[in-house]
Amino acid sequence: MALLYTLAGINHFVRPKFYLRIIPPIFKNKALVNQLSGAAEILLAIGLLTPYQSYAAWGIILLLIAVFPANVYHLQQHGAGMRIPMWLLWLRLPLQLVLIGWAYNYT
Repeated sequence: MALLYTLAGINHFVRPKFYLRIIPPIFKNKALVNQLSGAAEILLAIGLLTPYQSYAAWGIILLLIAVFPANVYHLQQHGAGMRIPMWLLWLRLPLQLVLIGWAYNYT
């Protein structure tokens, strides 16, 4: 799980355009939101490897809840021109619950 969130966090900095397109317009500084969420994923991933694993897992759960609106927005925008199949965008929504359950196992 730590590897997944480390790679996902790094991806926010390597491929920011992907994330910027799915951040809802309510956020005026999308670049900052992207950078903060990427940094949070990396820090929480590191936290999973420490004695504070439980706190990091709760942080991941909160992060997954916080980014859920971006997943809904992405779906509403029909993939924001990214050529992602609609079925995959729909699948992503319940996948959040699976990821939350996985993180909960670390609490």
